[in-house]
Amino acid sequence: MLTDPPYGIGEANGKNKSRGCLAQSKDFGIASWDDSPISQDLIDLIIDVSMHTILFGGNYYRLNPSPCWIVWDKDNGSTDFADCELAWTNFPTAVRKYKWKWQGMLQEALTPKDYRYHPTQKPSGLFSAIIADYSQQGETILDPFLGSGTTAYCAKKLNRKCIGIEIEEKYCEIAAKRCSQQVFNLKTQKDGAAEAEFYQHLMDTK
Repeated sequence: MLTDPPYGIGEANGKNKSRGCLAQSKDFGIASWDDSPISQDLIDLIIDVSMHTILFGGNYYRLNPSPCWIVWDKDNGSTDFADCELAWTNFPTAVRKYKWKWQGMLQEALTPKDYRYHPTQKPSGLFSAIIADYSQQGETILDPFLGSGTTAYCAKKLNRKCIGIEIEEKYCEIAAKRCSQQVFNLKTQKDGAAEAEFYQHLMDTK
C-alpha cells in the first residue's frame, strides 16, 4: 500500500492561496476533508490487510516503531511549507531520503511538468521513485485515499497494477482521466457512509 491520507491539518481549507511566492497560487476551493485525521482504527485496519505499507503523514498517527521511514526533502527554501514530509513504512530496511522540489511553479523536473489538481497532491516523480524502489513489476498497489490519482498514474507507467479508492467524485474523474480509464457512474455518499462501507469491505476481506 502507498497512500497519503488526510492528517487533520486543514490543507483543504484554502491555505494554498496564501502561499504564492513568484506567482499566484492555485485556488483549490474550500473543503472539510482535512479538518480532522482519519480514525486510528481505519489506519490500523488498512495496514493490517496490506503486505507492505508506505503511509505518508505517519507522524500524525500511532504506529509501531520502524527502521525504515521515508523522508521527502521538498527543497522549499524560505517558505511556510514544511521542509520535509515523513512516510512510515513496515519495510525492514534503512531510512531513505528523496529530494524533490515541489514549490508551485518551481519543480524538480520541469519537462514534463506536473499539473496540480489537488491541494495535497504529491509529485509524480517522487511517487515513481518510491514505487520503483519498493515494489516489483506486476505487483498490485492499494491507495485507499487516491486523491487525484498520482499513485495509479505512476503505477501504470511502471507496469504495476493499482487499486484506488477516493470519496470525492471530482477527484475520481480526474484520476481516471490521468490514467485514460473509464469514468464509472458514482453516487456521492455523505455523513461517513463511504468510510463505513470501505471499513466493512476491508473487514470482510480479512
